[in-house]
Amino acid sequence: MPERPYTYYDFTLSLCPQCLRRVDAKIVFENNNVFMLKNCPDHGFHKVLIATDVEYYKNIRNYNKPSEMPLKFNTKTHYGCPYDCGLCQDHEQHSCLTVVEITDRCNLTCPTCYAMSSPHYGRHRTIAEVEHMFDIIVANEGTPDVVQISGGEPTVHPDFFEILDIAKAKPIKHLMINTNGIRIAKDKEFVRRLASYMPDFEIYLQFDSFKPEVLKTLRGQDLTDIRKKALEHLNEFNLSTTLVVTLQKSLNDDEIGSIIEYALKQPCVRGVTLQPTQIAGRLEHFDPATDRITMTDVRQKILDQTNIFQPNDLIPVPCNPDALVMGYALKLAGQVFPMTRYVDPAILLNNSRNTIVYEQDEQLHAHMLKIFSTGISVDRVDDNVKELLCCLPHIHAPGLSYDNLFRIIIMRFIDAWDFDVRAIKKSCVHIVHKDGRIIPFETMNMFYRDEKEEIVKRLQLENV
Repeated sequence: MPERPYTYYDFTLSLCPQCLRRVDAKIVFENNNVFMLKNCPDHGFHKVLIATDVEYYKNIRNYNKPSEMPLKFNTKTHYGCPYDCGLCQDHEQHSCLTVVEITDRCNLTCPTCYAMSSPHYGRHRTIAEVEHMFDIIVANEGTPDVVQISGGEPTVHPDFFEILDIAKAKPIKHLMINTNGIRIAKDKEFVRRLASYMPDFEIYLQFDSFKPEVLKTLRGQDLTDIRKKALEHLNEFNLSTTLVVTLQKSLNDDEIGSIIEYALKQPCVRGVTLQPTQIAGRLEHFDPATDRITMTDVRQKILDQTNIFQPNDLIPVPCNPDALVMGYALKLAGQVFPMTRYVDPAILLNNSRNTIVYEQDEQLHAHMLKIFSTGISVDRVDDNVKELLCCLPHIHAPGLSYDNLFRIIIMRFIDAWDFDVRAIKKSCVHIVHKDGRIIPFETMNMFYRDEKEEIVKRLQLENV
């Protein structure tokens, strides 16, 4: 009998990338690649590459754990995912990170922008609107894990520091500012004032490439000197920073290793987040057929382009394993010590908030002894258990602090091409809509921004 050229693995619901209607989708394996096969009655057949490592893709399912719910849901489930966002009662994950967009305005007009921001687009939110957004998050989360102030470019808001004061007065565990770094580079006193909000405060700094031509493609101009000066100021005040890389295949994916190595040399940098481009918003110079890069592609390039991490250092994040990869290390005395490989997945899945005391774990104990041999003072013991590793068990590590942490995160923001309803239901990065709903980052950019709301209203009517 004739055979299909692939092995059928699974079934899910996806979207037609043209009309955004829900369609059935097969997940199949072919030549060690994972594809999604789907057919729209109006727009035909689509074969979408979603992973380039079959074994890793299958292993993702081993990292599922019981969902952590918000304290309340905001909308009812009526039309079916993804047409009920708010968070709806059928959503499977609380907000690990919630984005508050305080302005639509930006001091750049990037050719790649999920929010369509520019110097003239939209408006600034009022202080009252922003505080209401914070209160909505607190009502849903109690003590939110991470709140990220974003835009647009948040540092152009005329009431920026007043908004920071309001945020710091709320019971938020960790506050971040998502920025292109222009104001940080040009105004050292601005950075000095930012540093006064530490601890539990971090800069999420756009850092896509060392190449002027790549920066012009992604950001519209060469920002090399801006990035260098911004990091100079951030290092001066040791202001905790994450470098954020928007990735496109054959554009800047060959720089992943060099960006990680550069980040490790910056005293203020706590990690690198790698984000494959989401097909949403403003996308110039981008062809979905050739420029998409998968999460497993990025993971493999980290392994190939650095000599630091092993495969078991870069693992799925249990809250949404289809969309997130994490790896943790400690920076000490000029050396890098990967840590994720020493965490038992059983502990990770059964109770991600367990505390590991390194003396009680043979492998970890040996590793920590090696760390202490670098000369770190073991007399400097902190009173509290150090919550060094987000999404991992807490590690009681005397003498270590957040300054010693280095994390790698791959964050796959799913779009209409690789949409998988199973992963969307577990999305844990959310945005507060201007009307008060809390919406997954992915569906916000596909359906719920300004004029796109008309699309979702039409699709809701079709699904009544």
